[in-house]
Amino acid sequence: MASLTPFSHSHSHSLLKMPNVRPPPPPSFFSSFILKDFPYSKTLSLKLPRMVTRNVVVSATTAEKPRKRYPGEAKGFVEEMRFVAMKLHTKEQAKEGEKEVKQPEERPVQRWEPSVDGYLKFLVYSKLVYDTLEGIIDKAPFPSYAEFRDTGLERSEKLAKDLQWFKEQGYTIPEPSSPGVTYAEYLKELSEKDPQAFICHFYNIYFAHSAGGRMIGKKVAEKILDKEELEFYKWDGDLSQLLQNVRDKLNKVAESWTREEKNHCLEETEKSFKYSGDILRLILS
Repeated sequence: MASLTPFSHSHSHSLLKMPNVRPPPPPSFFSSFILKDFPYSKTLSLKLPRMVTRNVVVSATTAEKPRKRYPGEAKGFVEEMRFVAMKLHTKEQAKEGEKEVKQPEERPVQRWEPSVDGYLKFLVYSKLVYDTLEGIIDKAPFPSYAEFRDTGLERSEKLAKDLQWFKEQGYTIPEPSSPGVTYAEYLKELSEKDPQAFICHFYNIYFAHSAGGRMIGKKVAEKILDKEELEFYKWDGDLSQLLQNVRDKLNKVAESWTREEKNHCLEETEKSFKYSGDILRLILS
């Protein structure tokens, strides 16, 4: 991910006096020249009494404090979100990872032994989260949410088919409870008052499932499902293109945010990881 070095503008100051014998350039031309070639300049035109007929134009570059450039900013806000998300991985999980393992549940799994009961809980709780997300997007309490309707990444209907398949195999489908209910309620609350934080969860849930989630699904299928590929891990159409379409929409929405709002969105990433991680760990319960 690119990191851009802060830049600063040099200070300049010039004073131009137009002779009496020449008329001043048309204001429209001069203004467009200043704005085009010196975007940080300020133009001041002083009209003197008619008998003097002299214009003075002052152009000065104002001193500006260099603005910090954020990693990935040049490529769009989604790249900033990706950068922050990757940093929250450990080195063993990703080469860009910086997270230090502090809690027992953060340690890598030594033995991958999923259980059907645990996996069913994971699917049921995941469906509740996707139901909630997709319901929020459909109602769109903030107009920007409507951008993310019918993206092709929706998972709720796919999960419904998978749970029906398990039922047909003779398994009892559990009712959702915490941590799934807790996360769903949190998403509802965020969506109504904090769109930047909500979009952070939207991004991490869908994009994480399309990457690491698929790998986990394959491992589970090999261990306990006789390699049965669930609908949860299938998409209609080219997944890479579906993801790119959503990236473009996310970047478009974020263009209207202030830098403070963007930072607020990025700061929500850790909570997103925690809530999703609590559900993911059910697979091994």
